[in-house]
Amino acid sequence: MKLAAASKMLGLMAFAVIASPYAVAEDSGWYAGANAGQSRAKIDDERISSSLLGRGLTSSINDDDRTTGYKIYGGYKLNKNFALEGGYFDLGKFGYTATTQPAGTLNGNIKLKGLNLDLVGMLPITEKVSAFGRVGLIYAEARDSFSGSIPVPNANPSKRDTNYKFGLGLQYAFTDSLAMRAEVERYRINDAIGNKGDIDLVSVGLLYQFGAKTSAPAQLAVMPEPVAVAAAPAPVVVTPLPKAVPVSEKVTFAAEALFDFDKTAVKPEGKAALDDLLSKLQGMDTEVMITVGHTDSVGSNAYNQKLSIRRAEAVKAYLISKGIDASRVYAQGKGEAQPVADNNTAAGRAKNRRVTVEVVGSRTVTK
Repeated sequence: MKLAAASKMLGLMAFAVIASPYAVAEDSGWYAGANAGQSRAKIDDERISSSLLGRGLTSSINDDDRTTGYKIYGGYKLNKNFALEGGYFDLGKFGYTATTQPAGTLNGNIKLKGLNLDLVGMLPITEKVSAFGRVGLIYAEARDSFSGSIPVPNANPSKRDTNYKFGLGLQYAFTDSLAMRAEVERYRINDAIGNKGDIDLVSVGLLYQFGAKTSAPAQLAVMPEPVAVAAAPAPVVVTPLPKAVPVSEKVTFAAEALFDFDKTAVKPEGKAALDDLLSKLQGMDTEVMITVGHTDSVGSNAYNQKLSIRRAEAVKAYLISKGIDASRVYAQGKGEAQPVADNNTAAGRAKNRRVTVEVVGSRTVTK
């Protein structure tokens, strides 16, 4: 009854996530991965000793309770916070040796493998790091084997049963497509002769997200904003002298166009975009240039504020390296405080990850 209730609850949770207004298409997608690591079983020594004592035997037990386990999985990311994940696991082989008095031995081994279905909750911490937790159901096969001088009714019993699992972990994104996972999971297991216990799997592995962007577009999106130009005084002579007209220009660059994922070094494509901006400023008497970094809402406020400042400073440094007077260039970071789009969607977050360059100066025009 408890297992049926747990299964029903997991199904209702999955339905609620899918039906949620936060299940945004831009953040969805398929992924696959594999983990390997150490599994550790809690072998019920007391139950084994009690069983042997009932047969008139006293015993000492030597456990082999650590081995190598692995899992292969695939999942569907419903949105940035939830995913459904299923896979195959092999927790390895565990065993014990009981030495008895009167003299005798009993060797026992168990192999455990099966299938799982989990609901995974994700919590982004920074652009690269996320924490996650999982709860799910498992369908496991337990194969026991016994040998030694003490006879048992069935030397090779096996059993298939349904149970539950849960776990916690961290995910580190190398790129938008490739990430590393480190996690700890606990599997609740029933073996083939009535023993119940827990097996913990501590593992690391790689995850690949299908369809994710691996690099910024070759064509950089540079979005000029309206140019405010003050009207020049009306000419008072037939052939007026050239006038200096105040000008303010502001250009917005997508962060992905200037920087690699979670980096602050201006990449070659970004330098080309900034060079294009400087070429358009030829003939302007520049008074002030202000670079302002912005981020999306993924990660903490403190992390995003520091990232926005570092990116604004990187653009400033490049402009100075191209001959702009350092005393005229200023850098600011606004973090996630000034979004221009919805941070609940991937497209909106991409618009919010940006660097603006505002130029104030004057141009000499001939009337």
